[in-house]
Amino acid sequence: MRRPLNPALPHPPSPRPGTPGRRRRAVLSRPPRTVPRRAWGWAAAALACTLLWSSPAGAGPSDTGLKKEIDAILADARLDGGAAGVVVADATTGERLYRRDGGDRLMPASNTKIATSVAAMDLLGPDHRWTTDVLATGSRQGSTLKGDLYLRGSGDPTLLAADYERLAAQIAAAGVKRVTGRLLADDTAFDAERLGRSWAADDESAYYSAGISALTLAPDTDYDAGTVVVEVAPGDRPGARPRVRTVPAADGVRVDVRATTVAEGSPDTLSVGREHGSATVTVSGSVPLGAATAKEWIAVQDPTGYATAVFADALAAHGVRVAGALRLGVPAPPGARVLAEHRSMPLKEVMHPFMKLSNNMHAEALVKTIGREEAGRGTWTAGLAAVRGALAERGVRTETLRQTDGSGLSRMNLFPAEELTGLLLSVRDAPWYADWHASLPVACAPDRAVGGTLRTRMCGTPAALNAGAKTGSLTGASALSGYVTDAAGRELVFSIVLNNYLASSVKGVEDAVVVTLASSDTAGGVIRAATPPAARSAEPDTTVECSWRKPARC
Repeated sequence: MRRPLNPALPHPPSPRPGTPGRRRRAVLSRPPRTVPRRAWGWAAAALACTLLWSSPAGAGPSDTGLKKEIDAILADARLDGGAAGVVVADATTGERLYRRDGGDRLMPASNTKIATSVAAMDLLGPDHRWTTDVLATGSRQGSTLKGDLYLRGSGDPTLLAADYERLAAQIAAAGVKRVTGRLLADDTAFDAERLGRSWAADDESAYYSAGISALTLAPDTDYDAGTVVVEVAPGDRPGARPRVRTVPAADGVRVDVRATTVAEGSPDTLSVGREHGSATVTVSGSVPLGAATAKEWIAVQDPTGYATAVFADALAAHGVRVAGALRLGVPAPPGARVLAEHRSMPLKEVMHPFMKLSNNMHAEALVKTIGREEAGRGTWTAGLAAVRGALAERGVRTETLRQTDGSGLSRMNLFPAEELTGLLLSVRDAPWYADWHASLPVACAPDRAVGGTLRTRMCGTPAALNAGAKTGSLTGASALSGYVTDAAGRELVFSIVLNNYLASSVKGVEDAVVVTLASSDTAGGVIRAATPPAARSAEPDTTVECSWRKPARC
């Protein structure tokens, strides 16, 4: 039996009192105005003049020395010529303690998942489950089904080969041994658009850029839906072909082995990939004798076909023979009878691998599921419209942002740090807040299922096991937004979005801001600044999330 990633943050925060229910309506993320309506125009003009002539950039409403120290951190040479949107707020009152270019529209990378995850918890609910079932048409005569079998998915991104095996076992246990018709795959809960808008073509075989389908398969309990693991081990002698297998094994993935085993100690030049538009995984290069088995996660071209092929193999293994050919994309008719069913773990558990490991495929499955549930269309267009509506109900000024996918993989996404901060403030009174907060990566928590993409960061500082935040990384874009408690016990909300820098990594700059917050008494004005670690000549590349660099995992 699989064990989903389902850790909790140390001492998870309790949800604030709120109205239980599937959706939470209007939530104010900013303190209510107390200025009389007739004085608004005068007050706005006076405020504009004050900000223009007397407040330096970055100053917060109650500057207690925080501005000077964070400004110094953001003056790091790694950000020369770049853009920085940074906002810090008191989690209880919403008071902004620091603000620098918080309204600038910057690329948030995987901080986009904050918006997607909040909308999913609001619109689908923490107990939402996906159903995958097998249906039959026609009639039964003994152990023979004179009709067709339909494998129908609803978008579950956590299905494993073992789940398809259990579905096949249910068919066999129902007494079906022979099907005269065909095996048909119903993935019509989502549209046929597999890849997100502006996703890079050269990432097409990357496992973090896999195609989205309502009927899919993950090879492991990271639940990397739509991917296959290709294992390559050296042959028994130089010149021999390496030993190659796919996990899970199925006819749905074709592998072309062009690699060669070479003498022990020779260079390892192994390459595993899939060309744009091709269904074939190519294994090339040289593998030294005695080398350890290499593993590469590769996105399959057709996730529906791959999942259905795995199910077909499971049927055969359980003695169920299907006479007809396999067909994809065929909706089950209304009168079809359910023979077997699998229900996913609840959404509040899916949140852990999704947010901890920054799983792009989970984000996109959620967007299309939201579209299906809210508008009857499992499309990015319908889903993102519903996400936008959910954000607006939480006080986010959606006219200031652009969201083109659920994961942040698209470089067209734009979010101001101010709106991310407001969203993080607004969810604190949601009835599902504790479950959602527990899905955030935790600084320096060594267990990958807890620390996630932050497990190696801010160690040995007051932020360790304290800060819970969502990371984000793309070439030239980095972000970190979440929660941290300061030295006096004051909970803070922060959003840091950095763009257009040339350095290989600016994570040290982000960390220094958060460590400064964790080290200081922000209300008392005792600010203990952290210094960003010096850039190393061999600083690791952070153009993608650390959890995306498999098999070397963060």
